[in-house]
Amino acid sequence: MAGLFGLFNYEKEGPGIDKNAPKKHGFIVFFETFFRNFWKFITINLVYCLVSVPVITNGFANVGITHVARNTARDKHSFGLSDFFDTIKKNKKQALIAGIINSVVYGLMAMNLGFYWFFAKGFMQSIGIGFVMAIFFIFTVMNYYLWTLIITFDYKLKQAYMNSFRFVFINLKYNLLCFFVNALVLAAGIAIVFIFPKYFLFILTIEFLLYIAIFPCFKALLVQFCTFHSIKKYIIDPYYEEHPDEDIQKRHDLGLKTQADILAEQEVEEDDEDSVVIFDD
Repeated sequence: MAGLFGLFNYEKEGPGIDKNAPKKHGFIVFFETFFRNFWKFITINLVYCLVSVPVITNGFANVGITHVARNTARDKHSFGLSDFFDTIKKNKKQALIAGIINSVVYGLMAMNLGFYWFFAKGFMQSIGIGFVMAIFFIFTVMNYYLWTLIITFDYKLKQAYMNSFRFVFINLKYNLLCFFVNALVLAAGIAIVFIFPKYFLFILTIEFLLYIAIFPCFKALLVQFCTFHSIKKYIIDPYYEEHPDEDIQKRHDLGLKTQADILAEQEVEEDDEDSVVIFDD
């Protein structure tokens, strides 16, 4: 069947989250979700870091962790490592190319930043550093979307990059929030090391271990909470408005309701109201 999504051919099913559970918003539900999956995330984080060690395979690690984080954020059951590696297998070509592009772009930015920092002076230094940091922000935020678009839609890599670039500006408020929260976490870790220089090696070791065990999934989950609503609004919803009867199962896999689901819920609510008996004294 020709459809919008390229994956989700699972033969396994999980319990997921109770559909009747009350919905919450904001950082409360983010932290509830994060700590509810804390121990599973530790395993995913360790594997993510191992797969990322060879720079050429960092794209594999990113699609794997993005799938786990996306399903977790959508209250859909995730099989952890099996989903991590299944996603890599299904997206290995695009993930490999995108990972290499990332390494090259970040490498070039680091070289340019070093040049302007150490060799340029005055106005040229300020302009150069400002330009590199602007590119760094744009490209980093593009990565918030890139991996989700790769694993969720039947996009060519060029399309995924183009749409990722558009989302940098479409969802700017939440992109800034996500960027600065992640930056704040890293900055806090760096600050602690310099606040207690006497224990430099000890603190650095502890922070390195905590980073490996916690930060990758923390970041990936935060990215999903900040970006998926925009992807849904500008890509998924318009598609289903034009194709209301297509990809029903894949829509359910993303935790999205069809019109039939909404009507069924309304009927259940009406039946519940009709079944209420009021006793008069």
